[in-house]
Amino acid sequence: MANVMDTLRARGFVKQTVYEEELYEKLGKESVPFYIGFDPTADSLHVGHFMQLIAMHHMQQAGHKPIILIGGGTAMVGDPSGRTDMRSMMTKETIRHNVECFKKQMSRFIDFEGENAAIVVDNGDWLLDLNYIDFLREIGAHFSVNTMLRAECFKQRLERGLSFLEFNYMLMQGYDFLVLYRKYGCQLELGGDDQWSNILAGANLIRVKEQKPAYAMTFTLLTTSDGKKMGKTAKGAVWLDENKTTPYEFYQYWRNIADEDVEKCMKLLTFLPLEQIESLCAHKDERINQAKEVLAYELTKEVHGEEKANLAQSQAKAAFGGADAELLTKEVTGVVTVVDAMVAAGVAKSKGEARRLIEQGGVSVDDAKVTDANMPVPAPEFVLHKGKKVHLKIVVK
Repeated sequence: MANVMDTLRARGFVKQTVYEEELYEKLGKESVPFYIGFDPTADSLHVGHFMQLIAMHHMQQAGHKPIILIGGGTAMVGDPSGRTDMRSMMTKETIRHNVECFKKQMSRFIDFEGENAAIVVDNGDWLLDLNYIDFLREIGAHFSVNTMLRAECFKQRLERGLSFLEFNYMLMQGYDFLVLYRKYGCQLELGGDDQWSNILAGANLIRVKEQKPAYAMTFTLLTTSDGKKMGKTAKGAVWLDENKTTPYEFYQYWRNIADEDVEKCMKLLTFLPLEQIESLCAHKDERINQAKEVLAYELTKEVHGEEKANLAQSQAKAAFGGADAELLTKEVTGVVTVVDAMVAAGVAKSKGEARRLIEQGGVSVDDAKVTDANMPVPAPEFVLHKGKKVHLKIVVK
């Protein structure tokens, strides 16, 4: 069995581990059940989750069993990590709906059947009915408040105010790991490096309570070269759901990332061989646009499938008229519908002509054909395609 840790290190995933040599040996000789937690705070995963899905894929392909923990219980509290304010509360019905959406998106990356089939569990099953006194006696007794206050996830909140509700989050995440160990033999928790304190707390809890080995590994956060989190645009997050971020918009996001981020993203987010990635990125000035196109296409194919990736790529090439050309931008005011925008941008001489073009199937917005002549403008910024030759970026003022 190939050691997946070699793969993860070579591709730049691994940030921190504990008992590293012990974990490396275990991953190389046996199947290790592992888990990654996802808080269902939206009805779609986004680019921030992307790395976790790819890492889970690498782990499963190497023979290890994924446990996908949905935070139906912890989402009722909210993780303070990386936040300066308190999360809004969610209903059980909203959480349940979001979980179903997650499963569909995850199935592109993770196998839910066959050997080492992934399983999905919800920590609401054991957290929501806990007896508070019993929980404090069994779990709380093993957590030092002094140690917790030194954790990065709490330190940055102390000045603005950290609620006691959120202060419990580390205990609950640690308890999750213990429950998964007892139920499924889970020995390893993976996550972003901003979760290091929480993940380490769980591994330590198992070693104390069960006197058995448990491990923690965190991944590099997906950030740009200047340290900002990737996956944010003027319109908001870059989602994996095509109804929130179209395949065309998704493709364009990756096509337009900074030159210095291309190689890192290729290693972390695609399954291309490292030799091919190094070849594509070896001559940054000469071949960087080709590398960006490969990156955008591969990621769009992973998330949306080959057909939609091909369409997004062809539309992008048509819209930009070549890799280095800039898309012509038209600013329009007082428009409500796509028909209005077409007239205001000069794509059609009249509303009647615009409607006829739509009825004939000649108009697309981003990568979706317009079929309704009364369709409202989809966003403050979008790409309008008329036939095969007219491609405009419309900015609604």
